[in-house]
Amino acid sequence: MDPRLNPFAPGAGTPPPELAGRDEIIERASIALHRIAAGRVARSVILYGLRGVGKTVLLHKIRDIAEAEGYMPVVIEAPEDRSLAAVLGPSLRTALIRMSKIQQARAAVNEALDKAKGALASFIRAAKIRFDDVEVNIDFEAERGLADSGDFEADLTDLLVSVGESAKYYQKPVVLVIDELQYIPEPQLAALITALHRVSQRQLPVTLIGAGLPQLLGQMGQAKSYAERLFEFVQIGALEREAAIQAIVIPLKQESAQIEQDAVLEIIKQTQGYPYFIQEWGKHVWDLAYNSPIMKRDVMAATDVALAGLDESFFRVRFDRLTPAEKRYMRAMAELGEGPHRSSDISDILGKPSSAVAPIRARLITKGMVYSPSHGDTAFTVPLFDGFMKRIMPELSS
Repeated sequence: MDPRLNPFAPGAGTPPPELAGRDEIIERASIALHRIAAGRVARSVILYGLRGVGKTVLLHKIRDIAEAEGYMPVVIEAPEDRSLAAVLGPSLRTALIRMSKIQQARAAVNEALDKAKGALASFIRAAKIRFDDVEVNIDFEAERGLADSGDFEADLTDLLVSVGESAKYYQKPVVLVIDELQYIPEPQLAALITALHRVSQRQLPVTLIGAGLPQLLGQMGQAKSYAERLFEFVQIGALEREAAIQAIVIPLKQESAQIEQDAVLEIIKQTQGYPYFIQEWGKHVWDLAYNSPIMKRDVMAATDVALAGLDESFFRVRFDRLTPAEKRYMRAMAELGEGPHRSSDISDILGKPSSAVAPIRARLITKGMVYSPSHGDTAFTVPLFDGFMKRIMPELSS
């Protein structure tokens, strides 16, 4: 079939042609945004789940809703080995400049906005002393005594409160849209939670829509014990059967193509309903099928190609970040199956005491490769990764 008309779109955060099965989640986030904008209390929303479930796609969708409603999204991806200040500063600067344009249009001077600008300048100046990676230059005049103590938690709180006061004046709610939250170091995550708590207490229009891997729940609870009361944690998983069918069938119908029921079920079986994998299989099935309707044999032929593509991109990019010891640990997990697995069973496969491999497990959690769904258990953060480990490392080497 003509690849130029292929409706499927596998990619990191790429919107699928049919965002199936997520309406309730989007509506919950939309309600929270509207309540914040109206000066009512609403908890910030945290999406969590494995890789490939569509968390980033949902963040982008919610960001678009916020933008359409006239709110001010501040979009950040929290990378590994960078401070929150380094990525937050430039994005907040952009938001305040946008508010300045509103001020200019009204031909009025607002003290709240000037205060927010001064707070950001002070915050960045103090952060440059504390963090080596803060490089942004803020062309606002710093306000002495505001967000410049050098205590990151106190300074971030001062900053978000000042931004919230300006947002309230201009009726421009600020929505922090932060992806990969699990990479924010715990002390900085604690500071962010404290700042959002203060903003919420003062009912200022600043909120967080965030996303991260499953370990994020534990990280936020450890950072601040009241996190579970401040945030609404929403688990994002594989699509239910009917939603998965819609994600496959509707894009095909839009291109006047059909697919037989047993072919649809085979895609769901191979992908386990994970949205990213549905897009990957859909793409290759379309490209390999000669005509419509798509048959089960087309799906079977596409499976090897889809797995090879995933092995070289989606899986391999994560595998290459691992040390030899970490690769062996992951291969031992794969030996036991999909998981989750008892950590003691993994160490037994490796022929070492649990205490000897515990540091390896800790590093893999930090890298976002595994997580602990319950005490003593370990699971992959990437679906189907056990199969990849067996393909890339057929034998568990000693």
